[in-house]
Amino acid sequence: MDSPNTRQTQEKRLTPSAITDHLNQYVVGQDEAKKTLSVAVYSHYRKLGKRRAGAVEVAKSNVLLIGPTGTGKTLLCETLSRIVHVPFVTANATSLAQSKYVNDEIEALMQRLLDKADGDLARAQLGIVFIDEIDKLKSPEGEQRGTSGERVQHALLKIMESALVKLGAQTIDTTNMLFICAGAFVGLENITAKNQAFGFISVGESDDQHILDRLNTRVKPTDLFKFGLIPEFAGRLPVIANLQQLSKELLVKIMVEPRNSIYNQFREIFRDDGVELEIGHDVFRQIAEMAYEYKVGARSLRGIFEEMLTPVMYQLPDHPEIRKVLIKSLFEEPSLIAAP
Repeated sequence: MDSPNTRQTQEKRLTPSAITDHLNQYVVGQDEAKKTLSVAVYSHYRKLGKRRAGAVEVAKSNVLLIGPTGTGKTLLCETLSRIVHVPFVTANATSLAQSKYVNDEIEALMQRLLDKADGDLARAQLGIVFIDEIDKLKSPEGEQRGTSGERVQHALLKIMESALVKLGAQTIDTTNMLFICAGAFVGLENITAKNQAFGFISVGESDDQHILDRLNTRVKPTDLFKFGLIPEFAGRLPVIANLQQLSKELLVKIMVEPRNSIYNQFREIFRDDGVELEIGHDVFRQIAEMAYEYKVGARSLRGIFEEMLTPVMYQLPDHPEIRKVLIKSLFEEPSLIAAP
């Protein structure tokens, strides 16, 4: 466990802007979501370090991420956990809804968090829990609520606020954990469009139209109620960040710009065999166009990369004379260049 001095030093260094700068090294785009998450994480852990007798109790601000599949929701949260040095676990709301024993699944989730903390209970109790596909727990307005989805929402309510979960001989306290839920929420935009509360405001030259636009696009708790989440559950997620669909240009950047980009990973794999991998810009554009058509965001990028490079990686061990692989087009055979 870090010493008080170490935690104070980290706290001073990890301002919201510093957290965003770290995120920028690993996640491309989604600037507004990064800022929202950075402030939420900074405020959460700063609050824990500032508790004192007689101070005003500050409620926990769990986060809801809304965006299409493959836009970086899990990557953002996993990267955040590394930045603030806390354990991180993920769960899938769909799997929870399909389980007959939700409380057992929640106990297993808490156990995984404790395992990620190497058995350090105090550290585990400061962890980040990411629950994906939370929108699948909905029940459309006007229809009878899905009992499994509502059951899971009620079960999650307890741990998202403050609960003691028994793990064998130990008990883990969820009070100081940060919960981040996520989902695509397909159709929510139609609800928010009908509920724009600021459209009647007249703006002049001195007004900031950007602020009004942001207020109009903001997802409100009532929007989540109409979508199908129970009010108590939506109320546990006061911080909401929207992630945008990735453009072809962003898909190209994702492949080459982050420190651990797909391109850098494969270059490292080839470098271990003494081979230089060079891929032309047109190839990244072609892969991005293909991935964009699949409509699953960045999820398909690695699969296309693997398919492109597997034939080459199959040959290399049998040809130690090869020192460079050059790929100019996704639709042409790679050039295998031997040592002079």
